Amino acid sequence: MRFADIKGNDDIKRALSGMADRGRVPHAMIFHENEGSGALALILAFMQYLNCKNRRDGDSCGECISCHQTSNLTYPDIHFTFPFTSGTKVAGEAKSLTCYDYAQLWRQLVLRNPYFGENELWEWLGIDKKQGIISVAEGDAILHELSLSSVSDGYRAVVVWLPEKMNQQTANMLLKAIEEPSDKTLFLMVTHSPEDVLQTIASRCLSIRVLPVPGLERAERPADMELRDRFGDLMDAVLRRDFLDALAVGEELAAMESREKQKAFCIFAGEAARKVFLIQQGAASVAGIRPEDSAFYENLAEKCSKAFPRKAASALSRAEMLLGGNVNQKILFTMLVSRIFASI
Repeated sequence: MRFADIKGNDDIKRALSGMADRGRVPHAMIFHENEGSGALALILAFMQYLNCKNRRDGDSCGECISCHQTSNLTYPDIHFTFPFTSGTKVAGEAKSLTCYDYAQLWRQLVLRNPYFGENELWEWLGIDKKQGIISVAEGDAILHELSLSSVSDGYRAVVVWLPEKMNQQTANMLLKAIEEPSDKTLFLMVTHSPEDVLQTIASRCLSIRVLPVPGLERAERPADMELRDRFGDLMDAVLRRDFLDALAVGEELAAMESREKQKAFCIFAGEAARKVFLIQQGAASVAGIRPEDSAFYENLAEKCSKAFPRKAASALSRAEMLLGGNVNQKILFTMLVSRIFASI
């Protein structure tokens, strides 16, 4: 993937190519994005640029062996780490599996759509009814990979998709490698929840904010449509001040088939609150709103109080966090609906 293939975030693309041109590449970077904004695509284009033999005009050539390998996800010195657990498509116990076991499925998904979201990854890996994590076994696999010599003479990278899914033990295992990396070894991370990344990891990374891109061309998934409809139903009831109807939507959310889908709703709704805030502040142009959704968000921005985005986002973030534990989902979503109802 070349920088030219990625829409938007031109400042980031210039900054990344400038780092490579000056030979001053930070050994650890964390890209904070709203789900589906293209952070993974930027990382792939950056690695392709770093190792391209014929880069020019701020982009890789797209024709050399290194470029072909990177764009096909076959470059030997890029290791991808992502959350997973046991599921229907890969046999074995979760505690003994690593990302190598899911490598082919990961490659298929990234080549198909590098702008995928969390829910799509779980479904693609066959673990949609479970919560994915980055396990201790995966931490061991990364350290083993780094103990070996590089295959190429260029940069090698550990690309961590959602470092917030690491447990404490895994994060501690990787901390020393991040603090004292080998020459030309990079840690490149994509997070949707930077506040949940272990502070000792985050503090050692250059943080880059990837902005949503209006009109970004990505396939609309049925899961997205379902989340949009549920959020629309909830806000319709809230704006009508019909508490019983709002609670009914909460019951539907509590009955969703997996906690991951419930968390996906919280993430989607939190992003919606951010869009409402930006419209209220006169910054709709950077909100990443598709033209077909403009009327919906503008209506919310007009009818909701200025305090709504902050209060709603806080309640949704807390609900997402609690879903990671052993909570009663009916009580959780009843409380969430009540807080959103009160925030209007």
